Amino acid sequence: MATPQEILRNPFLNKGTGFSKEEREELGLVGLLPSHVQTIEEQAERIYEQYSSKTSRLEKRIYLMSLFNTNRTLFFYLMGQHLREFMPIVYDPVVAESIEGYNHLFMRPQEAAFISIDKPESIEKTLKNAADGRDIRLIVVTDAEGILGIGDWGVDGVDIAIGKLMVYTAAAGINPAQVLPVSIDAGTNNKELLNDPLYLGNKHERVYGEKYYELIDKFVATVQKLFPESMLHFEDFGRSNADVILNKYKDKILTFNDDIQGTGIVCLAGVLGALNISKQKFTDQKFLTFGAGTAGIGIARLMFDEMKRQGLSEEEAKKHFYLVDKQGLLFDDTEGLTEGQKAFVRSRDEFENADELTNLEAVVKAVHPTVMIGTSTQPGAFTESVIKEMAAHTERPIIFPISNPTKLIEAHADDLIKWTEGRALVATGIPSDDVEYNGVTYKIGQANNALIYPGVCFGAMAASSKVLNEEMISQASHALGGIVDPDEPGAPVLPPIDKLQKFTTTVAETVAQSVIDQGLSKENVTDAKKAVANMKWEPRY
Repeated sequence: MATPQEILRNPFLNKGTGFSKEEREELGLVGLLPSHVQTIEEQAERIYEQYSSKTSRLEKRIYLMSLFNTNRTLFFYLMGQHLREFMPIVYDPVVAESIEGYNHLFMRPQEAAFISIDKPESIEKTLKNAADGRDIRLIVVTDAEGILGIGDWGVDGVDIAIGKLMVYTAAAGINPAQVLPVSIDAGTNNKELLNDPLYLGNKHERVYGEKYYELIDKFVATVQKLFPESMLHFEDFGRSNADVILNKYKDKILTFNDDIQGTGIVCLAGVLGALNISKQKFTDQKFLTFGAGTAGIGIARLMFDEMKRQGLSEEEAKKHFYLVDKQGLLFDDTEGLTEGQKAFVRSRDEFENADELTNLEAVVKAVHPTVMIGTSTQPGAFTESVIKEMAAHTERPIIFPISNPTKLIEAHADDLIKWTEGRALVATGIPSDDVEYNGVTYKIGQANNALIYPGVCFGAMAASSKVLNEEMISQASHALGGIVDPDEPGAPVLPPIDKLQKFTTTVAETVAQSVIDQGLSKENVTDAKKAVANMKWEPRY
């Protein structure tokens, strides 16, 4: 049994001033706390008052992380009370500031597991030590090579895994004692980190190829051995590895890649929501993805799969997609194409001016897209001239600049509404304020993966699914996209973040039902709503 001091130091057990008089007697805590027993509501009021006194977003995050390290239940109770306010602080975009300062801000590892490519023999010991006897059901793992917006941050990127798991608990209700953040430290190519004497990771360049994949294989096998009921969520792996890893495991284990699948799901849901408003057909749309990395390809792939679901052949569906990267429009003879990009390239003989299609505006003029999604991290790339050219050829242009953080967004919502005279259907990757234009208040949806991945994965876990497949993903997108009110003037294409818990449950139940309908439940679950409700954890003492 844990000693009184161990209980007070354990964030999964500690209640602080919330321990009842009976618990204090039973656990040996008499005299170790002030005498008044506080309710969780009273504790939350005190903590929020202290939080509100912090002047910068990073200070607010550091304070909340201190609470997270001390008392998980109180942390998630408070987050549930202030979800819209806390989401950008504990997750995106402030998590980027936290990662960039990780070596200088480090205080505690926050129950994460750190796996080094230089010591593959320690994987099992590492995972056991980090789990500390807990029943792990969900693992978020990152090697932090491709953190959207800031790139390669080596071991410092563990904060992205910790932040993702916070959202899982706050949105879906996964028990925080059943999750495990994992850092795969394969080195880093970030010179700033390699030259920083305080850098906490391996001080060598990234390892690629056979040695890297052997480490991933050993890690996955060890997870399956130690935590056979767990789901494995891959996060922010580089574009050369992300697709390879997902394709190797997606049909074998319950796994998910948020950059490939999560970004695609939320964008598909946003497009479906937009089309509910515009009353247009999905199969009539032309998609231009600006930024053909992991996220951009993931988005194109899910849109393509939806085209086929709605009746188009593979050949017909591919005609609706255009990828634009730093070289311009991607053709089948473009050098250095990834496997994911090759599926959506065009032929030069389709265009009379193929050699001129080297920038976004030229491509927009040539193809007249109806949907344009930005994952480029090129700030301001959706210029007024680009947007007006697009809007000249479609009644309700669907425009999603989703690069983040804020400094990297392709265009701001107020400009997009103004440049299209209120016709654009907009979602952004960052939180955006309402836009007032010509007497209408336009609510801007946030194309944030947090809208979708907690419900998708929670539903699959609740139903004890063997895998997470495209049918479940499609069902989830339709569930989220169907929540918008198409008749409300200025309606958002995606539901607001402050209703995250409610619609996450809707998505989770939809995915769980899909698992049941496909006969993929390992435990023969038959009631989706009951399965989701039974798995939910509530932040209460």
